[in-house]
Amino acid sequence: MTAQINSIDKYFLQQTIELAVENVKTGKGGPFAAIITKDDKIIANGTNIVTTSHDPTAHAEISAIRNACNVLNDFQLEGCTIYSSCEPCPMCLGAIYWARLKRLLFAADKSQAEKAGFDDAFIYKEIILPYNQRNLTTEQIVLQEDNFPFETWINSNSKIEY
Repeated sequence: MTAQINSIDKYFLQQTIELAVENVKTGKGGPFAAIITKDDKIIANGTNIVTTSHDPTAHAEISAIRNACNVLNDFQLEGCTIYSSCEPCPMCLGAIYWARLKRLLFAADKSQAEKAGFDDAFIYKEIILPYNQRNLTTEQIVLQEDNFPFETWINSNSKIEY
């Protein structure tokens, strides 16, 4: 579904596209970029640096979230908007939700990414499967102590809830 876009949103999306193109041209990583704004001002950006950093989690949105959290000195980005050059993958979408961003706007969609060789569809399909049907061997091993970390958290007087 295509949203009605205002000129500010269009401007920031165009900026993410330019960052993504530059990222490819300079050989830093994949064709993805993200910008995070607060009160219509850019506070951080990020590009995909998976191959150069040897980090499979170094997607544009994750990098932008990390940078924005450092700028704001907070682990939540309430009131912020993230602009992405492409529809976020499941990992990045999860991070966007965890960071409590207010809005997500993206340019290209996942079908366009798939045509370029970036196919996240298998992850969406795997997540909903029972453990024993996943391609990744996934098992829960129940231990007597398995709830201790949560009990410690619940009883902690020094926790910072998130």
